[in-house]
Amino acid sequence: MKLGTALLVVCTALMVWIVTALPAYSATRHVVLLFGERPELPALAVLQADLVRTLSSNSTDSVEIYNESMDLSRFGSNNYQLFLRDVLQRKYADKKIDVAIAIYPASIEFLLNYGSVVFPGTPIVFCAIDKTELGNRVLPAHVRGILLKREFAPTVEIALSLHPKTERAVVVAGTSDFYKRLLELARIDFGFYESRLDFQYLTTLPLQDLLTELSRLPPRTLVFYTTVFRDGAGETFVPREVVERVSAAANAPTYGFFDQFVGRGLVGGNVNSLSAHGVEAGKLALEVLSGTEASRPQVAEVPTNKILFDWRQLQRWGITESKLPAGSEIRFRETSAWELYKLQILAITAAIFAQATLIAWLLLERQYRHRAERRARETFAELTHVNRMATAGELSAAIAHEIRQPITGMVTMANAALRWLSRDKPEIGRARDVLNKVVAAGHQASDVITNVHGLFGKDTQEKTSTDLNKLIQSVLSVVSVDLRKHNIETQANLSDQLPPVVGNEVQLQQVILNLVMNAIESMDSAEPRVLSVKSETTEHNGVHVSIADTGKGIDIADLNRVFKPMFTTKARGMGMGLAICKSIIESHHGRIWVTAGAPRGSIFQFELPANGTKH
Repeated sequence: MKLGTALLVVCTALMVWIVTALPAYSATRHVVLLFGERPELPALAVLQADLVRTLSSNSTDSVEIYNESMDLSRFGSNNYQLFLRDVLQRKYADKKIDVAIAIYPASIEFLLNYGSVVFPGTPIVFCAIDKTELGNRVLPAHVRGILLKREFAPTVEIALSLHPKTERAVVVAGTSDFYKRLLELARIDFGFYESRLDFQYLTTLPLQDLLTELSRLPPRTLVFYTTVFRDGAGETFVPREVVERVSAAANAPTYGFFDQFVGRGLVGGNVNSLSAHGVEAGKLALEVLSGTEASRPQVAEVPTNKILFDWRQLQRWGITESKLPAGSEIRFRETSAWELYKLQILAITAAIFAQATLIAWLLLERQYRHRAERRARETFAELTHVNRMATAGELSAAIAHEIRQPITGMVTMANAALRWLSRDKPEIGRARDVLNKVVAAGHQASDVITNVHGLFGKDTQEKTSTDLNKLIQSVLSVVSVDLRKHNIETQANLSDQLPPVVGNEVQLQQVILNLVMNAIESMDSAEPRVLSVKSETTEHNGVHVSIADTGKGIDIADLNRVFKPMFTTKARGMGMGLAICKSIIESHHGRIWVTAGAPRGSIFQFELPANGTKH
């Protein structure tokens, strides 16, 4: 029993230790940030960002942060503060707050008055308050803070060192209660320079009148901007937007006292950094959360100023960097491309030189290539002409028959007309009829010659709007004798709505002629013999032509080879006809292919874009 009792005591103690130790590692700390103004205002946004970053990144515990805004510049009545007290009391009644952070004088004033009601037993940390705003107040033990050290004289001193001939100083400030107090602090520091400078305070003008006044300042004047939240007409503004307008309108350099305005038009100065102040406030809050705050004073005035300038404004007012105080920080510097990218520029220059050499070589090669292409085009043109002449040779007998037939008829009819005219009583009427027939036969022969000339004349390479149906009909007319000779039935199904194409008539006629002649040859030993020619419009408004035969067809293994140069299945063929057809169609931005016919034969097809169709 004694051993069992001892084990029970040890286990119980171990469990108690584990339970008490766990919160140290798993607790979530709850922090409330109470802002006297809206936290989205630029100055407070900067402070808040660094305060929250310090809390979140340096705490060993999880930190949950709540933001509350009093917005006293817009809601400043006593009744409002009582209402706010009751709202916050109810809101956080069931939430244990580990520390409340007051930002701006109004918020610490509120917590000193009502903190025991809203956050009973909660430590309070304050920031963004100077010692004059705190006064001689004796703070409770649970209240600690970081004081701002607002100084205005150092900026005036810097401005005068950069502009030693200055005679006047114009001070721009707002009219709200907080900014009035700020101006009072500034006037104390400005008092040391009143024997040297004529001070003018512009605080009661509407913003537009203020800007007009600043645009016509006399020479040897400097502008000092505290901050403007509300102008002389009572209209509220965002202070950093006002400083931009002030700087843009003023015909004299503008200096200031807060870092959030550098980059908004200020030349610079010895400015208070709310960013650094937020970091210090975050550190104090962490010490309070960890219970180590006793190692520092209850209220500490931590220097957070920095000497800061805007490079762009230095350039605007002709201020050289050598005149700036030692340790100055210059922001927004527009460094030269050489300073930023010296190595890259050297590398790019070397690359450009190499590229220039390469380009020169490529241009030379391009000239050689263009000459070669020109020679290739000339050779191809000659080859296509030779191909046409070879086709003409094949058709020579049929062409001769087509021409001989009307000429023979013309001779016969002319002899008859002579006989009728030589009689004692000339038969003029019969002679006239016969001579009309002679004329008609002459036109027929002329048409044959015209078609042949169109097919086998020299190619001019010119492209015009072309009617493919007309070309098909002219080809069929030329080969009509050959079709009759081989007892081939012709079926032409040509669309009446076929749009024109932009093409070279001679080249396109050659394509059609080559395909028709191939079809005729393929049906040499076939029965029945039918040549089908069809034209139609494609769904993309192009033109589709098919030439089908009932011949022996093409071996499936050769379907993808028939358009290659030098490939032929003919005993005496050169293998260039279909290759030339493919080249011509592709030069017209079209495509050509062949499929097996049903039940036999082949179907050669090609498509061309219609006139105006984009491909």
